Amino acid sequence: MDKIKIGIIREGKVPSDRRVALLPQQCVEVMNQYPHVEIFVQPSDVRCITNKEYVAVGIPLKEDLSACDILLGIKEVPIHQLIAHKTYLFFSHTIKMQPHNQKLLQAIVEKSITMIDYEALRNTHEKRIIAFGYFAGIVGAYNTFLLLGKKYELYKLKSAYKCFDIAELISELKKVTIPTLKIVLTGAGRVGNGAELILKEMNIQKVSPNDFLTKKYDHSVYTQIVSCDYNQANDKDKAWDTEDFHAHPEQYHSTFMPYAQVADVLIAGAYWDQRAPKLFTTEQSRGEDFSIRLISDITCDINGSIPSTVKSTNIYDPAYDFNPFTSDIEAPFSDPRNITVMAIDNLPCEIPRNASEDFGNQLIKNVLPDLLKQPYGDLIQRCALTLNGKLGLGFEYLRGYLEGK
Repeated sequence: MDKIKIGIIREGKVPSDRRVALLPQQCVEVMNQYPHVEIFVQPSDVRCITNKEYVAVGIPLKEDLSACDILLGIKEVPIHQLIAHKTYLFFSHTIKMQPHNQKLLQAIVEKSITMIDYEALRNTHEKRIIAFGYFAGIVGAYNTFLLLGKKYELYKLKSAYKCFDIAELISELKKVTIPTLKIVLTGAGRVGNGAELILKEMNIQKVSPNDFLTKKYDHSVYTQIVSCDYNQANDKDKAWDTEDFHAHPEQYHSTFMPYAQVADVLIAGAYWDQRAPKLFTTEQSRGEDFSIRLISDITCDINGSIPSTVKSTNIYDPAYDFNPFTSDIEAPFSDPRNITVMAIDNLPCEIPRNASEDFGNQLIKNVLPDLLKQPYGDLIQRCALTLNGKLGLGFEYLRGYLEGK
């Protein structure tokens, strides 16, 4: 069998991401499992794993990865760094036709690159097989309480990126006492489950959606809601059908407002389809009965399901205030009438070692068996965004976006 050379690229996007697709010991595991594979690592001073850690287990450092067949990264690769005719794996942030990355997809096609976007890798039941969502949920929920302490001057927590791992995050949270709150968490996938871990560690009681809406409590509670809890078919006689909602979300409208009228905090962890209704409107958020004043938008869909998410934030400057009356962005915690928004677009980067280890395990188990076949296996053939510069089977809908129309 022909040798396959894999290069782990240095993250080129600014600000730099500290995560990595494979840890040193995982590289060794891959080469032991697939003797025809060689792995090289592009040196990086930012990566959460040092260059020395790779060298210590026999993984060579190599600045020039042009001899590699497959290049593994995390965030978008700057256009000028793309090498023609290679296979790349990273999060391209193009499959939702994001305007800021249109030129990236155009360059990928022009350079005849096979582009495998982690977000597009799904099994035959359309479930994602590799993601950082669980760790995004953990850090997003932690940051909710970090910002709560700052917003109301209640306590101080160490920033998540200054904590070594999840255990230290949880240890930090055990130091604080929060006021009586009602928290609504959307989503029950990887992100929602990660966020729920933190809520459970804080001993916050989970209640049913109905109890959340109708009962008062003398202690903090949260409810976890999924699409059927806050969406309804436009045809009032139509019974809820989850598969139909996923296929035709434009035929539904949001019923989230009852939650917004009793909740203090929203942690948004549900996947959002561009055709689906927004949770609420900016006009609704101006109402006196809209009680949410802190939103942790873990999904970070700009101008997506949450109207106040109008820009992304970063781990060093995690929040801004959204003025619902003017739609202006203001300094965080500047006015009690504002909605404080956290929309960090790379939350797992705050606990990069934990996140990278889990991601690498998913990569080895779910992706490499097909990626290392010659030719590529069914998963890659079915889910590749581009194959040798041509749009993949499931991505013809990007044609107009690609052509600038």
